[in-house]
Amino acid sequence: MAIPTSRTKTKADIRINEEKCTGCGLCVSVCKDFSLTIANGKVRESDNPYFGCIGCGHCMAICPSGAIEIIGRTLSPDDLFDLPAGEKTATYEQFSFLLKRRRSIREFKEIPVENDLITKILNASQTAPMGLPPSDVNVLVFDTKEKVRNFAVQFCSYLEGLKWFVSDWFLLLMRPFWGKANDELFRNFIRPLFRVYTENMRNGVNLVTYDAPLAMYFYGSPYTDPADPIIAATYAMLTAEALGLGTCMIGGGYIH
Repeated sequence: MAIPTSRTKTKADIRINEEKCTGCGLCVSVCKDFSLTIANGKVRESDNPYFGCIGCGHCMAICPSGAIEIIGRTLSPDDLFDLPAGEKTATYEQFSFLLKRRRSIREFKEIPVENDLITKILNASQTAPMGLPPSDVNVLVFDTKEKVRNFAVQFCSYLEGLKWFVSDWFLLLMRPFWGKANDELFRNFIRPLFRVYTENMRNGVNLVTYDAPLAMYFYGSPYTDPADPIIAATYAMLTAEALGLGTCMIGGGYIH
């Protein structure tokens, strides 16, 4: 048995080198699937895992003797990296300053974002935690103002075809099912937002992405934990702030 994602529907392969194993049990203590056990002083695969190895890699990362390798679910030993030295990490005060200095920017300069900065943002986003590995988060990168505007134009065209979704008859129909709070949200925010976006775009004003020089659209597959794209986008936003870029995160998953 294995937990399915869009990228793989089989469990990962646990490879144990008995000669290297010291039987310390660290791997067993961190495996929350109970895929591992100690028998006769050596680690073994358990006969009663919950789901089968999900490929989180914790056992492989924590093993002091390199006795375990996890292959599959897009994971391999090549994905391991050394932890940075503790003295090189940001202090609470430094991190707090970063958070407090960040502001949502909606007026952008006519300056392209360098590819090196885009790569750094993406690399940082890949360290975001996820509900279940392998990550089903994907990202579209629009690296010019023209691409960013074209995305916004297409998005507004999509909204034009969804106007029935905020119509009086549909909201009246749905209120018994999704309740008062959602009804108020759709009537007082979602419906006006549709109008603001589409009407301004018809007049050539982009209030979706503000013609930023860079947009990153984070989204997930149907298997994704709904929070995963939002967390990855948040990591991207904070990284961009650390790199001196103005940021603005809108909705459930895009940053520009």
